[in-house]
Amino acid sequence: MGNLIKVLTRDIDNNAGNVFLDFENAQPSPSETDIWETVKQTLEEAQVVLNDLQAYRGAGEEIRQAIQSPADEDVQEKAWSAVVPLVAKLKTFYEFSQKLESSLRSLLDVLTRSGTTPTQQLEQKQALARQFAHILHFTLRFDELKMTNPAIQNDFSYYRRTISRMRINNLPVSGEVNNELANHMSLFYANATPMLKTLSNATSKFVSDNPDVPIENTTDCLSTMACVCKVMLETPEYRSRFTSEETVLFCLRVMVGVIILYDHVHPAGAFVKTSNIDMKGCIRVLREQAPSSVEGLLNALRYTTKHLNDETTSKQIRNMLQ
Repeated sequence: MGNLIKVLTRDIDNNAGNVFLDFENAQPSPSETDIWETVKQTLEEAQVVLNDLQAYRGAGEEIRQAIQSPADEDVQEKAWSAVVPLVAKLKTFYEFSQKLESSLRSLLDVLTRSGTTPTQQLEQKQALARQFAHILHFTLRFDELKMTNPAIQNDFSYYRRTISRMRINNLPVSGEVNNELANHMSLFYANATPMLKTLSNATSKFVSDNPDVPIENTTDCLSTMACVCKVMLETPEYRSRFTSEETVLFCLRVMVGVIILYDHVHPAGAFVKTSNIDMKGCIRVLREQAPSSVEGLLNALRYTTKHLNDETTSKQIRNMLQ
């Protein structure tokens, strides 16, 4: 991700100044080590999940042949044998989303409970802010891969239809996902951006479960991080320090992720004029990138945010996202 990056933030907390975010090398203080180690394990597993999802090819051909030859037992068995291990992978992905939710809540608990300003909080707890950013980066990357892989829902739909038929015919079922878990998985994968939906719900629940923590602590933390990412992306001095295009994509994903979380938590959302997030500026930064690299992120803003279609959202912002 490059070396230490110096960013001039907006005067979001009446303490405008330089925020140093090291997305690559920031290390935890002794008091942060326990939570850092726990989240580190989750992030290591996240990379395995991404690798498995990227390699997910589906059983489309086997399913097609099974549908065309319903009376051919060998063809049916071949399709079933192909789908079962794939569903086991999908189950692993879904269960990981619950771990990710837990890690996000742990980080929010630390990043929103201090008496310092959001800018100071991010600067003083850089290692945890870095992990927070990596969770969002994973989330947006997972959803991008999921959105471009229709085999996931096709495989799971075939699996559930076949299970139902086997039960009706009193046939033995191997490799079964229990019905309650299957229902949860169906809802999860039916969403256009399932991981982001999970984190949005988790952030909203964090706020409602912690009435002693002012909601501004959470929303200011999110909006400050969005601002930092935007400035890094739009300022040539900072962007020139990026060592690879992946760093740009990392910042873009983090920026979009915190915008969506903010929009779900803040009562008025991210698109209202009084928002602490410069939405026009953020969308403009996205539009300046190669379309192929940001279409998934623009879709996340279009379809995963809560307040985009509110009357308080300006026509200009809506037009920018068309």
